[in-house]
Amino acid sequence: MKHSILILGGTAEARVLAGRLADDTRFATELSLAGRTKAPAEQPVPVRVGGFGGVEGLARYLKKKAISLLIDATHPYAAQMSRNAAEAARAAGVPLLALRRRPWVRQEGDRWTEVDNVAEAVTAVGPYPRNVFLTLGRQELLPFEAAPHHHYLIRSVDPVFPPLEVPHAIYLTARGPFAEADESRLLQEYGIEVIVAKNSGGPASYGKIAAARALGIEVVLISRPALPEVHSAETVDDLLVMLDLELDDWLHHESPLKERGE
Repeated sequence: MKHSILILGGTAEARVLAGRLADDTRFATELSLAGRTKAPAEQPVPVRVGGFGGVEGLARYLKKKAISLLIDATHPYAAQMSRNAAEAARAAGVPLLALRRRPWVRQEGDRWTEVDNVAEAVTAVGPYPRNVFLTLGRQELLPFEAAPHHHYLIRSVDPVFPPLEVPHAIYLTARGPFAEADESRLLQEYGIEVIVAKNSGGPASYGKIAAARALGIEVVLISRPALPEVHSAETVDDLLVMLDLELDDWLHHESPLKERGE
């Protein structure tokens, strides 16, 4: 009998994890995507797209599908989804693991201004016109309409529609990973003076951070939101090791994953 695993995805690590579990004959793995990206990358396991209807909806889904393990591999800034996952897993009596990549750490030469949210980032960019590289999700772009004096370069996976109501904006659509050399050329081509980014962690989008350091460009970095304390690993490999070590326990309802509430 295969044991059912539901991965809450939307990250590159979630896709890699799904691929690793797809080849494991012990499990039947399903990947859930929020559906915000119009053309998601091809996935190696069956995919469910769309929301669950909050905590109660996710808990019902876990029970209906007889899910043996829930894995939260959402983006580090998908705080509400992570909170819903923790509460739903607890309500449904399903063990939960989280895959949480390590945040970037300031290095010598970094010119970081760390802020708590997008509104603070708008203020931090400053009152005088600057060439600003926005590398945020579409949902976070709207507050920058309050600062129309800047010249914006905006990069996103999907086209930004409707465009921002600002007089100077250039839009790029691209999917990472982005190499440092390519990011360096981009920053110089557009004369970028400040980058606005989230501290997403991981290598896929670190190229712009490294390029900014080398070029002496300021980075306004939005800090991570608080996430629920659950049993977690920083890499796919570490999570799979954890899964193997504790597999028998949680399948027999003696799981430290359920009892620790970490």
